[in-house]
Amino acid sequence: MAGSFLPGADNFATASQTLNGETIRGDRALYLKLFSGEMFKGFQHNTIARDLIMRRTLTNGRSMQFIYTGRMEADYHERGTPILGNADGAPPVAEKTISVDDLLVSSAFVYELDEVLAHYDLRSEIARKIGYALAEKYDRLAFRAIAKGARQASPVDATGFAEPGGTQIQVGSGSSAADAYNPSHLITAFFDAAAALDEKGVSSDGRVAVLSPRQYYALLQEKDASGFVTGVSPLINRDENGNALQSGQGVIEIAGIKVYKSMNIPFFGKYGVKYGASATDVNPAAPNPGNLGDFVDANIENATTNQTGTTDYGVASNFANSCGLIFQREAAGMVEAIGPQVQTTSGDVSVIYQGDVMLGRLACGADYLNPAASVELFAGVTSGDAAF
Repeated sequence: MAGSFLPGADNFATASQTLNGETIRGDRALYLKLFSGEMFKGFQHNTIARDLIMRRTLTNGRSMQFIYTGRMEADYHERGTPILGNADGAPPVAEKTISVDDLLVSSAFVYELDEVLAHYDLRSEIARKIGYALAEKYDRLAFRAIAKGARQASPVDATGFAEPGGTQIQVGSGSSAADAYNPSHLITAFFDAAAALDEKGVSSDGRVAVLSPRQYYALLQEKDASGFVTGVSPLINRDENGNALQSGQGVIEIAGIKVYKSMNIPFFGKYGVKYGASATDVNPAAPNPGNLGDFVDANIENATTNQTGTTDYGVASNFANSCGLIFQREAAGMVEAIGPQVQTTSGDVSVIYQGDVMLGRLACGADYLNPAASVELFAGVTSGDAAF
């Protein structure tokens, strides 16, 4: 039809096109690209862990092998003695294998009539939410793997050459889980963690921490002895100014460790927050804001139920006292076999159902790598949660 306006057509092409192995109606080619862009934007803007740990792309395989090499010793050479390598056979070598879990998917069916009647861009909104869902799952798996590694010994454990393992540090002292929100106790824990990483020979490059939002905001405030807020914390990078100080995105760095906030870290058996009424209880006594909905204050699920990889990500009881992570990028690894990728129905399927299924997918697997690079913070008890 001459002069017809086809907003979804690529250069007015109406013939079917093949994109990513799928046949797409020509008049919808650009709609798919919009969905792809929105999904990727939602994923990238909401995942923290992807840029903070080791990430590898897996091709034509189900797992990836990581090699550890232990330290070696140096000694003086004796005149006339041949140098044939250390007699103890150093360095010791061990391996770590990370497998890919089952396919992660997030999808929605978009009815064509709903798009016609909607007064907003329905597909764009759904695409962002799909990206959020994948990013949330990605971070949760990565952070649980880091917490797991903080409780492990090094895979290199040869006699005389055992490498250091993970670290657990208590925030505060005694049985008050509310110590997890105390800025003074948190700062002390950070310096203890930095010293432990130094002592275990972990590089200072790429050290980060991930705390719950309430912990992060507590660090942004400067309080007097009675707990009254007197101003902005001196921990904030003074190069950041204006709205950055008030938005919760002020740059905090403690002992060379850059601090991030996330609702996806394991936190007292839940994700990011746990509400309680008593400061002496195992609950951290955070005030409940009410009207939480179904996605806040949720228990950590059993992530091993529907995945075929070999990683045990743990259950809620494994993180009963966990309240923050400090790590260097070698602490954990993520292998990605697929994605994040986008798929959508088209052609006859769209005609039959008068709509499209929009789907984002991701095939990945996470696990700890170098336990020495992981530090788990805990509170409310005097010893951390056990290894699993």
